[in-house]
Amino acid sequence: MRLTVLGGSGVWPAPGQSCSGFLVEQDGFRLLVDLGYATLPRLLQRVTADGVDAVFISHGHPDHCADLNPLLRARTLRDDPPPPLPVYALPGALDAVLALDRPGMLDAAYVLHGFTAGDRLDIGPFRAQTRPLPHFVPNAGVRLAAGDRVLAYTGDSGPCPDVVELARDADLLLAEATYLDQVPADSRGHQSSAREAGRQAAEAGVGQLLLTHLRPGADPAAARAAARDGYAGQVGVAAADLVLDLP
Repeated sequence: MRLTVLGGSGVWPAPGQSCSGFLVEQDGFRLLVDLGYATLPRLLQRVTADGVDAVFISHGHPDHCADLNPLLRARTLRDDPPPPLPVYALPGALDAVLALDRPGMLDAAYVLHGFTAGDRLDIGPFRAQTRPLPHFVPNAGVRLAAGDRVLAYTGDSGPCPDVVELARDADLLLAEATYLDQVPADSRGHQSSAREAGRQAAEAGVGQLLLTHLRPGADPAAARAAARDGYAGQVGVAAADLVLDLP
């Protein structure tokens, strides 16, 4: 299993960076997990638009799904459009982004597979277990298994026991860490810090931790240090073009 980070900025893209977007590959199958602001240009440096096999969206905030629109445009506004792209999302999560163009313009470009957080999905070679995780809007964390490797991704989530269960014994936990330490009162329970991500990674017994969704301007070294306070394993920060192989 290979993970390529297309972007890891939280809320809006930092200069020269992109928001949440991840390419996960297994046996030649290419799955996009989230596709936030400015991720499509980075994707197209690696893969053509018709080389994507499926998309999974954790939730409907635009820093996680806005670039689905230009991806669908790139697939359908051409002389030889590929087959419809399977897109997996919670009910209503993509209403806004799919309404950006005139009605019907992109209908042939995708097939929308709605699911309920908690469902199990088969997406190409991936066995996907979803789980509802707390955020300001409905959010689905996902556990992707292929062969004997497991990647867990929180989307955006406050700390909770369900994050630990989602990530239990995973090879890699890709965890939202919008803040370094203290989460502001108005976001508490809906977003996480690097320190909390480290604590939950340790509790889940994951092989390594990759922090994502840091706010623009946050110090990656400080985020890693905060996570290491509670977690003794390898800690990284998701930045565009980072590639991790889970052999």
